[in-house]
Amino acid sequence: MTNGPDQHQLEGLLRDVAEGCGVDLEEVKLAPSGRRRLLRVMVDKDHGVTLDDLADLTKEISAALDQSDVMAESSYTLEVTSPGIDRPLTAPRHWRRNHGRLVKVVALDGTEVTGRVVEVNESRAVLSVDSDVREVDYASVATAKVQVEFNRPAADPAVEPAAEAKE
Repeated sequence: MTNGPDQHQLEGLLRDVAEGCGVDLEEVKLAPSGRRRLLRVMVDKDHGVTLDDLADLTKEISAALDQSDVMAESSYTLEVTSPGIDRPLTAPRHWRRNHGRLVKVVALDGTEVTGRVVEVNESRAVLSVDSDVREVDYASVATAKVQVEFNRPAADPAVEPAAEAKE
C-alpha cells in the first residue's frame, strides 16, 4: 500500500461508478482538511442532477471506495456535488446542457460576445446576439460562462429545450 491515493486510479474508479449511475464525472479534487482529506466529486448529466441522484451516487461511490484500496490508509470525507453556475463551459456537453441560457464568451483573440445559446454540436455553438446569430467554434474560446439572469425573458420555443426533456 502507498501513503496516499493514486489520482489516476481514483479518477478511473470514480468515472466507472459515475457512468454506471448515468452521470458524467466532471471533476475530482482531493485536498487536505485537518487530519483528514476532503474528496470532492463533481458530477453532472443532461437536465441536471437531483438530490436523489447525488444521494444514490454517494452511496455507490462510498461502497466502491470501501471495496477498493485506492484511498490507501487515508481518512477522508466524501462530498458528491454538482457544478455551480460559475463553472466554465469547456466541453460540448456543457454547452448542450446550457441550451437557451445566456453566456459570455471571451475568444482567444480577446474579443467578447454575450448571447443566448440556440444551437450546439460537437465543434461549435450558435448564439443569438441582439437579433443576430453568431457562431462560436469551441477551439477559439478562451473562456465561456453562463450569465445569471434575474429577469429572464419569456420562453422562446426556438431557444428553449423541449418541455418533455426537462425533469
